[in-house]
Amino acid sequence: MENMENLENISKQIYDLIVVYGPKLIGAIITLIVGMWVISIIRSALRKRFEKRNVDPSLRGFLNSMIGIGLKIMLWVSVIGMMGVQMTSFIAILGAAGLAVGMALSGTLQNFAGGVMILAFKPFKVGDYIDAQGHAGSVSEIQIFNTILKTPDNKTIIIPNGGLSTGSMVNYSAEAKRRVDFVFGIAYGDNVDKAKEVLLKLIKDDSRIINDPAEPFIAVSELADSSVNLVVRVWADAANYWGIFFDINEKVYKAFAEEGINIPFPQMDVHIQK
Repeated sequence: MENMENLENISKQIYDLIVVYGPKLIGAIITLIVGMWVISIIRSALRKRFEKRNVDPSLRGFLNSMIGIGLKIMLWVSVIGMMGVQMTSFIAILGAAGLAVGMALSGTLQNFAGGVMILAFKPFKVGDYIDAQGHAGSVSEIQIFNTILKTPDNKTIIIPNGGLSTGSMVNYSAEAKRRVDFVFGIAYGDNVDKAKEVLLKLIKDDSRIINDPAEPFIAVSELADSSVNLVVRVWADAANYWGIFFDINEKVYKAFAEEGINIPFPQMDVHIQK
């Protein structure tokens, strides 16, 4: 008899919970689903708006992610409030949990701060080719915590913003003009002046090479073990750097062969004494 009464009490409590909290739970779930859908629409509309207003590509991904996270936090707070949780108690718990999570995720917060620093001081922007943290590639996106690079062979590299904002970095796209350096070796006994003439002609025939901020420079840089090395320095627009580098190397090889100028390879003379 006592067991039946306990069972009835439990059933009554379950029924009361379903009646009281059931509609709240269903409403909260519906609100969560609809809210996530609305947030996705808002983010998509913002992305298009940023593109239409020509917002800096470096800011687009960062701002979109920030707004998305802020809206999701507001949605979750609303959903928890709909389920009857007292907001004052919830905020106190959230504050304590935030402190613990902040201590546990100090590295993540550092990456967030690094992202803000990158966007504020702009050491690089989307589209720049950089070398940092042991990786090199074109910046495709600056996110809240990470920066995404694309390598020339289409690999994706993810670098945390914390180390990227505080470490050393080389930005190859920061300047509109770059100097292209070459070193060409000729054999001992070959005519150095003739080699210089050949190099100067190849340089003058290439319209991509410019005389600003300095004219082309050619000089003997080293009397090496197996060759006399000539250094060549020319200036060009940054976009033409690799085209000039590859083309001049090929043209010098062919021109030296036509003019009878030898390009030596490392070798050693051994003299045997009886």
